[in-house]
Amino acid sequence: MRPLRVIKPNSSARRNILRSRQALKMARSAHAYVRGSTEKFYEWLESQKRGALPEGPPVWICGDLHAGNLGPLADAKGNVSVQIRDLDQTVIGNPAHDLIRLALSLTTASRGSNLPGVTAAEMMEAMMEGYQDSLRSDDVLGQMPKTIAVVMRQSARRTWKQLAEERIRDSTPKIPIGKKFFAISKLERRTIDRLFDDDKLRALATKLKARENDSEIQVADAAYWMKGCSSLGLLRYAVLVRVGSADSATYALIDIKEAVKASAPRYKKSHMPRSNAERVVEGAKHLSPNLGERMVTADFNGHSVFIRELLPQDLKFEFDSMTRDAAVEVARYLAMVAGRAHGQQMDDTDRRRWLRDLIAARSKSLNAPSWLWSSVVSLVAAHEKAYLEHCRRYALAA
Repeated sequence: MRPLRVIKPNSSARRNILRSRQALKMARSAHAYVRGSTEKFYEWLESQKRGALPEGPPVWICGDLHAGNLGPLADAKGNVSVQIRDLDQTVIGNPAHDLIRLALSLTTASRGSNLPGVTAAEMMEAMMEGYQDSLRSDDVLGQMPKTIAVVMRQSARRTWKQLAEERIRDSTPKIPIGKKFFAISKLERRTIDRLFDDDKLRALATKLKARENDSEIQVADAAYWMKGCSSLGLLRYAVLVRVGSADSATYALIDIKEAVKASAPRYKKSHMPRSNAERVVEGAKHLSPNLGERMVTADFNGHSVFIRELLPQDLKFEFDSMTRDAAVEVARYLAMVAGRAHGQQMDDTDRRRWLRDLIAARSKSLNAPSWLWSSVVSLVAAHEKAYLEHCRRYALAA
């Protein structure tokens, strides 16, 4: 049998494959392009006149709050709730940025569902209603839309075998090298083995309630993982860890991901960890406790990485096809989730002030802030132009 070719971490071969994959993903739809172009989003924000957007209280924000970055997440005890799934861009910043990013994502998703333009206005009104309600009370999330409830039921029923078959296409303790996974170098494997000798990594692998704290830990397999879109090209590894003795072993699927400087702007007087991985984990603890409690940081040959176990209940929402009513319901609910994540970091004074600012900015013709509507209209135009140009370049290259 011919040995698997290892594509070295810093080689042009690996970079070219990842760059090509990223271009393909972003060419699939305008919504996919929005999801993969976080830097362009903040370049646009930077170009706006100072004072065009309100400055909300300094809280941890997602920084990349598109619709696909929200979904069911389980905590270490198996409790599931809808929270923010991806915190790569998290900073202490302006909560208005999360609202604009979410509104842009939902608007392009609705356009992909061939919904009329008036739906975008209705979604933004519903977003602001839901967001403001959650600021008034942490306990109000409202009735879960059918689109979201279906995914939540799937999440509650999922098993480790389903997770393995979905993520690695096989429930046996082996990662299949091929389309999604690259064989790794000896140095990469040694580094991964060394990581799991550390007490905090061992604690992560035994954190779930069904596992004993003193269980034996061993790396069963590891591979480079070609996953994500805007983060493609960074270090990313899937690691199968065997927990327990050979005759009673269970397996954990661990995700190791490189953290780099956020594109999202932070408030200048805010104090955040200097390490990018520690920044991501700290943001997760504030915004998505279910996720934050099962993440740790490490150094991977000079690269800052954060590490988490993937659980069967962790899913993302896909909104590629929505009815008009569903789109409005989804917008309200996801904004409530965002509002709860933001609001739990604010004291009563900050909440009241932020609510007053949001209500005062409503336009006469739209029950949503004028800055939100005008921002999304400009962003949709800018991203549509950039998306078509991206598709042209992709077609020429292909």
